Amino acid sequence: MTSFMDNNFLLDTDVAQHLYQAFAADLPIIDYHSHLQQGEIAARKQFRNIAELWLAGDHYKWRLMRSAGVSEDFITGAHSDEAKFLAFCRVLPLAAGNPIYHWCQRLFGISLDINAVNAPRIWEQANARLTTITCWTLLEQAKVEVVCTTDDPVDDLAQHEVIACSELSTRVLPAFRPDAAMRINRPGFVEYLATLGSVTGARIARYADLVAALADRVAYFHQRGARISDHAIDLPISPDAVTANVCEALLARRLAGGILSEAEQGVFQRRLLQDLGAIYASHGWAMCLHIGAQRNNSQRAMQMLGPDTGFDAISDAGHSRGVAALLDALDADGALPKTMLFCLNPAMNEILAAMIGCFQDGSVAGKVQMGPAWWFNDHKDGNLRQLRALANHGVLGTFVGMVTDSRSFASYPRHDYFRRLLCRQLGRWVTDGEYPNDQQALETIVRGVCYDNAKRYFAL
Repeated sequence: MTSFMDNNFLLDTDVAQHLYQAFAADLPIIDYHSHLQQGEIAARKQFRNIAELWLAGDHYKWRLMRSAGVSEDFITGAHSDEAKFLAFCRVLPLAAGNPIYHWCQRLFGISLDINAVNAPRIWEQANARLTTITCWTLLEQAKVEVVCTTDDPVDDLAQHEVIACSELSTRVLPAFRPDAAMRINRPGFVEYLATLGSVTGARIARYADLVAALADRVAYFHQRGARISDHAIDLPISPDAVTANVCEALLARRLAGGILSEAEQGVFQRRLLQDLGAIYASHGWAMCLHIGAQRNNSQRAMQMLGPDTGFDAISDAGHSRGVAALLDALDADGALPKTMLFCLNPAMNEILAAMIGCFQDGSVAGKVQMGPAWWFNDHKDGNLRQLRALANHGVLGTFVGMVTDSRSFASYPRHDYFRRLLCRQLGRWVTDGEYPNDQQALETIVRGVCYDNAKRYFAL
């Protein structure tokens, strides 16, 4: 019988154990997509207690607590940090099979199992350790070499400049997230364009002005180290070709106070992504498309807590035709950037794994990539499904690996979790006689997927 979360956790063969210990365990982390707050990094944030580090803003844990019957006042409400922490520890043992159960164990070397009985001692021991720990400590102890934040085009990136001039060993780079410029129906869109125009020094009255303003900000971000863009693709992209003139008319109607249908939003999104993709390609950037979230499903929760508080889900909307048409249009123009396709719906794993093979051009290994198991797929089964789908249809050894996609500085155990699962899968193939026990080849795959490929792909 294996001990709980021992050194061979998730490593179920001798080969897997060797691959992990010899090649994966000590590699640095390149976290190319996170939601860490650059202001907290610039300020070298110190956490008042373990509840703030673990629970503040972490909608993964909030969802778990709600599902276990914890009332909202112990989650985002008025109760003390200690009461919230004790409530979390009380229900966590119910979450057998949930990756959060594993991600939370052994923090700061505390060997106590997390439960109601041990919670007061864990509270005291963790808080004692936090008196000498900042967010910098957490990044450096996790061996995070590079982390990319998520930044709006109007951000002046001043906090990034502060970080770049600091003694932090982790490189913190901006990533370009222009969702506010693409979600044309959202309240505040017109006001956002006014802000974007003031930042770039040019009034945005037409679609061409919007593209020019975003191109200006891409250049600004590039000068400050950005090499990645990121897009939330919640509505299906139009599969039909869209001219700039069509978007001129749609934007004019929106600026006059009109509202677009979902199909029209997909049309606007298609053209803007196409124009932005060409801009990204000219800078050598990678374009990341996060596909398939169904957001803010609870009106009650939206009114009470706002967005990004744990009430999103997986969409079953059809995205494949629009995504393929977008990539094809860029490819036909010689303007397809390096592209990563993340999808929240695991039913699309095989679809995306097959699609990426349609747009490779020999310029970059894995130029069009299947993104890692993201958000609701970031668990044992989800990671293994994603690895197998990619292996079945593509070249696993070109994969650029895992991200945290998190607002928490305590999320880096996810990378170790992923690395163990990668070694588990490779170990199974070797043990089952499906791949030779070729140490050089296996080391190349493990090091590549865990570190080397991301460093090369994103030019970091």
